[in-house]
Amino acid sequence: MHSERLLGYFRNPVHAGELGPPAVRVDVTNPACGDMLRLTALFAGDIVEEARFLTRGCTAAIAASEALAEWMTGKSRREMEMMTVSVIEEAVGGLEPASKHVAVLCVDAIRSLLRAEAVVRDS
Repeated sequence: MHSERLLGYFRNPVHAGELGPPAVRVDVTNPACGDMLRLTALFAGDIVEEARFLTRGCTAAIAASEALAEWMTGKSRREMEMMTVSVIEEAVGGLEPASKHVAVLCVDAIRSLLRAEAVVRDS
């Protein structure tokens, strides 16, 4: 069974959607299960001002994506570099063993976003 916190994120996603330019956008996929996460973030200097997600996947994937976007908002690049699987697991109130891959997908998305943002910033 999923935790009540996870189900709350799934049922009430407030960060669902996509931000347009100049937001940074990345797409990540888990080839084993097929979950897909599009993450967009608008940076104001070093800080994530706003984050949005679009996810195709299971209940846990959608909930974890919402938790990720919520967590990111107001964080600096340096803070986001510290993102771990356990941050997402704790945010959603735990993950069942079969759903732990969604936390990995979120970490992959953060890493991809930081790489993409660095390219945009350095251009």
